Amino acid sequence: MRFMLMTFSVFNFGCKVNQYESQVMSDIMTKNGYTLSENKENADIIIINSCTVTSVSDNKVLKLIRHIKRINENSIVVLTGCMPQAYPERTAEFENVDIVLGNSSRNDLIDTLNEFLKSHVKTVNIHKYTRNSDFENMSVSEFEERTRAFVKIEDGCNRFCSYCIIPYARGPVRSKPLNILVSELKTLAKNGYKEIVLVGINLSAYGQDIGLHLCDAVEAACSIDGIERVRLGSLEPERMDSESIKRLSKLEKFCPQFHLSLQSGCTATLKRMNRHYTADEYEKIVNDLRLAFGGDDCAITTDVMVGFAGETEEEFSESLEFVKKIGFSKVHVFPYSQREGTAAAKRPDQIDNSIKAHRSRIMIDATNQSRKEFLKSQCGRITPVLFEQPDKNGLWQGYTKNYTPVKVKSDIPLNGLIKDVKIITTEDDCCIGEIICYLKI
Repeated sequence: MRFMLMTFSVFNFGCKVNQYESQVMSDIMTKNGYTLSENKENADIIIINSCTVTSVSDNKVLKLIRHIKRINENSIVVLTGCMPQAYPERTAEFENVDIVLGNSSRNDLIDTLNEFLKSHVKTVNIHKYTRNSDFENMSVSEFEERTRAFVKIEDGCNRFCSYCIIPYARGPVRSKPLNILVSELKTLAKNGYKEIVLVGINLSAYGQDIGLHLCDAVEAACSIDGIERVRLGSLEPERMDSESIKRLSKLEKFCPQFHLSLQSGCTATLKRMNRHYTADEYEKIVNDLRLAFGGDDCAITTDVMVGFAGETEEEFSESLEFVKKIGFSKVHVFPYSQREGTAAAKRPDQIDNSIKAHRSRIMIDATNQSRKEFLKSQCGRITPVLFEQPDKNGLWQGYTKNYTPVKVKSDIPLNGLIKDVKIITTEDDCCIGEIICYLKI
């Protein structure tokens, strides 16, 4: 049929879970006879996988939709992801969107698309999550990056932090069964992927619904022949208890890089956010991780929010000093964004945007300094690096197990290879090293 010759493209916004799901949708389209377009903006069918974690995310999605229809008015625009799931009534009315699919309706993509191609009638397909919603059956065999593949093992969140819309966009915690995970990982290993990143909306909650623990998934991944590294996505810190840390520290393939979501270094602010830990408890978890994984070998990254509703100057200063004290290897700093439908959005003590911007600059300056200090701490180490691609200057770049970016000179291609590297110095936002050549005896 005619539509089987059509081209498509996928625009992804947001987290690593979204990246995984975009790859899944791309695979589904290809398997059903559609062709991935070399020119994304001029494809016949344009799938936009949205993020709605902040108002900035929403604005980026809306801007892209307007841009696409302006330059490619005959394209079929499919909007999916967290935005339509969280705000179904609003997105159903978008004029420049032909198909609206919620997060729970991705398996209907092909049927919905084929029906639209017959009728040319706008379609809105959004199902509400329930307590009994199942984990969406999906898997990938390839990924955009040749050396690293994201694998979604968990969806949903039961925490309901006061600022966050994601539980409404993603539903309750659901976990991928281990046998399905193992099968997917074996396929990825067979296809040459050496590093796996396990991701989820609330990754730390993996297994709560099926009687398992996150460590079970990590151990299963580490058991797969051909996979040489296993990394974790963003984690809620309080799930990193002493037993979990002990189990993970025994796994040779496990990468000691922990993205522990902080949000604020002030306990009073954390309480208003409905976070489930104090600043002191967070610090203890970090110290336990560094003790178990060898100090400088262990990288702790995080997210920090500034300007949350009611945040005083004293509370901001407390958060700032805490962040400096921890010495993160990298921090994503962002201002609080009101999300309609959340408890925090209703608070009367909202912070002015100019104050948020000022606090962001101060926090970013502090975390940039921590980043520089972390990179310097890696100098002198000899460590394996998984290489990906050359930069514009011809230097090959890759990552250590603790996700330190490293660049080296090489006369031979290094893509997908793991080489021992001595880190010599730092430059900009990475380290510069030399490949260790071992003499053959």
